[in-house]
Amino acid sequence: MFEDRVADPVRGNEVELRLSELLSGLSHALDITEGQPRGHAERSCLIGMRLGAELGLDDDTRSSIFYALLLKDAGCSSNAAKIAALFAADDATVKRTRRLTDSDSTWQALAHIVRTAAPGCPPLVRARRVGALIRLGRAGASSLVALRCDRGAAVARAIGLDETTARAILELDEHWDGRGYPTGLYHDQISLGGRLLCLAQTAEVFWRRGGSEAACGIARRRRGRWFDPDLVDALLALEEDDEFWRSIANPDVSLWEPPDRVLIADEERLDRVARAFASVVDAKSPYTARHSARVAEIADQVAATLDLSPDSRATLRRAALLHDLGKLGVSSRILDKPGPLTEPEWEVMRCHPRWSMEILTRVRAFRELARIAALHHERLDGSGYVAGLTADDLDLPARILAVADVAEALGADRPYRRALDVDEVLEIMRGDAGRKLDADAFGALEDVLPALRLADAERSRPRQGSRRRSAS
Repeated sequence: MFEDRVADPVRGNEVELRLSELLSGLSHALDITEGQPRGHAERSCLIGMRLGAELGLDDDTRSSIFYALLLKDAGCSSNAAKIAALFAADDATVKRTRRLTDSDSTWQALAHIVRTAAPGCPPLVRARRVGALIRLGRAGASSLVALRCDRGAAVARAIGLDETTARAILELDEHWDGRGYPTGLYHDQISLGGRLLCLAQTAEVFWRRGGSEAACGIARRRRGRWFDPDLVDALLALEEDDEFWRSIANPDVSLWEPPDRVLIADEERLDRVARAFASVVDAKSPYTARHSARVAEIADQVAATLDLSPDSRATLRRAALLHDLGKLGVSSRILDKPGPLTEPEWEVMRCHPRWSMEILTRVRAFRELARIAALHHERLDGSGYVAGLTADDLDLPARILAVADVAEALGADRPYRRALDVDEVLEIMRGDAGRKLDADAFGALEDVLPALRLADAERSRPRQGSRRRSAS
């Protein structure tokens, strides 16, 4: 039960945390954004690393590719809203079915558009949507892939990973014959990491549909088109290795991390990863730009006003950055809907704190903050969700996060209303203080929010030099 999990946190021990454990756990958030079952990135990582071993790659190269495989979908949220708008459909469904489509085939590409565009709409509406998508052509597809790949590479750099890792993510949708995306690189113009990621992720998708026969079959059919022939030959050499294919079902990626290249996630790295994944979450919707970062700023200042310890503030800050991780599994059609949500849509939306909890608890160092993050929609009077907890169940960090989340959301634009100013935000929240929201946390919010909003406005204001350049 969700209630049991949030009420009894399991604390991580003091053993050093590998960055690979951290990214392996968080990769499940990237899987659901891309419409893939959880564990997709880990299974792709196992396939890619086994191919690297077959090819005799050196430790430095294998280490860079290892992290690229885990983070290959780090940019997937950045084009979600555009895909949902273009297709008038659930972004995850469009992405999931695209992975099964051979983009070299005009007929397959057209069939994918016809199957996924504007589901449930009248035939004429669907036909117009299909026509609009066809007119976008290769240039439209390239722009969507570029947005995703550029953002994914930026996330890798933000975490502090090397340029070999970033470049692999940047080029994972390029194809051996030059007909891939976004720039049409071909042969050795594509980095080895990019070529390997493309094959590994495709093999994983087809392995789930039909085992090793399907994975090797798609590699054969696309050899020399999508995939580097040498990499395909390395995969085909494993075709009869039943133990390898069985191991994919329950991957332990730590076994494939080069032991002499292990990266440790110290406190600074934990913060970098939390900030990077917060940016992934916030990129899911144009209405949530910097939402997680702002919630973290508000929560930290409220916590400081209430004299929480430095360690408690650090945990709360990371919980605030990652509290909406589960929203990566919510359709952009729901997140960006301009009108009221239907009850089925609300049921999906109410799942996101639980999904955040499930993903964060996979990381030993994040188990305490997972509990705090999962409670951001609970209320003192039991009227919140997911579990309908009450004041007795909610400690001060959870109460602070709830206050910070409400304050930021009210002060930001949403598809159904404009952003409210500070006075309006505080006036609305004042009615809930002591009833739904913690009174002490709200009192501290009154002290810190005006200055925080002013600082945020200053950050958002174009600098004078930027204005001159844009006017020229």
